Amino acid sequence: MIVVMKKSATQAQLDEVLRRITDIGLSGHLSQGIERTVVGVVGQTHPELKDMLEMLAGVEDVIPISRPYKLSSREFQPESTVVQVGGVSVGGGELTVMAGPCAVETEEQVLSTARAVKAAGANILRGGAFKPSTSPYSFRGLGEEGLKILATARKETGLPLITEVLTVRDVELVARYADILQLGARNMQNFILLEEVGKTGKPVMLKRGLSSTIQEWLLASEYILATGNRQVILCERGIRTFETYTRNTFDVSAIPIIHKVSHLPIIADPSHGSGKWYLVTPLALAAVAAGADGIMVEVHPNPDVALKDGAQSLTFENFEQLMARLAEMAPIFGHSLPARAPAGASPQPHR
Repeated sequence: MIVVMKKSATQAQLDEVLRRITDIGLSGHLSQGIERTVVGVVGQTHPELKDMLEMLAGVEDVIPISRPYKLSSREFQPESTVVQVGGVSVGGGELTVMAGPCAVETEEQVLSTARAVKAAGANILRGGAFKPSTSPYSFRGLGEEGLKILATARKETGLPLITEVLTVRDVELVARYADILQLGARNMQNFILLEEVGKTGKPVMLKRGLSSTIQEWLLASEYILATGNRQVILCERGIRTFETYTRNTFDVSAIPIIHKVSHLPIIADPSHGSGKWYLVTPLALAAVAAGADGIMVEVHPNPDVALKDGAQSLTFENFEQLMARLAEMAPIFGHSLPARAPAGASPQPHR
């Protein structure tokens, strides 16, 4: 349930509501919007709780939340969340473009890609230092050396970094380098890992699981939100269906559904959504038309020799063509392409 405070409620009255919620063994999560201040009550509630909270000074209304996910729902927070990453806004009308290689291979590969995607208009650099692989014999990333290469690219281009964290033991290490921590499809329901990345306080992008429902996806996001970290981004990357022509089936309907039921921003990943480079541009355009807050695209200097996911990676030329199409199309659907990240210093301090 949520407790809606009166506009005239004092800080002392708000504190008392939070204290009473805590005293009965529940968690109170504050959301202060433009129109109203609400407290989300998370835990096993009971009908008598509504009457008890309504009696407290400063309380205007107590509303049961009908959905099993609480903190990610629009019932809890009607205003859309905008996640700030350095000088980049994810959500709020700007179209965020995350681009870069699937896997960090060499410094030359990453630097050349970072320069190319920035020149074309991308504003966040993606790249994997730790790679999950179906086969243990496939390339699994360079680890910390890969993170150092990504940091070098950020220093030169000014592009914030998003990279995946695979295990709890790597959270602290990856958080030293990354501006956004990515949780991949295979880890969507790794609940201990969700909580650990949430505790870092860094922005987190949560990809939809291979065969997960939208409700399961949003419930997974609750694990991060419940740590007090509200900087959560969702990513639709396709789901597993009976179709074998594409790597996954890109669920474009998930984008408007998420915007209807949740306040969290949503990014589309047409690279994993199709597994084929020539489908990336049409699916990216479809995602923008459906209301996506941004796209994540794999780009490689020479996809034919990529160690991971070459078949779904765009060349520099193809990525530039995609960005030109987005520049034409985004304003039609109410988006603006954000200002390009400034060259030079890192967007925020890193240890």
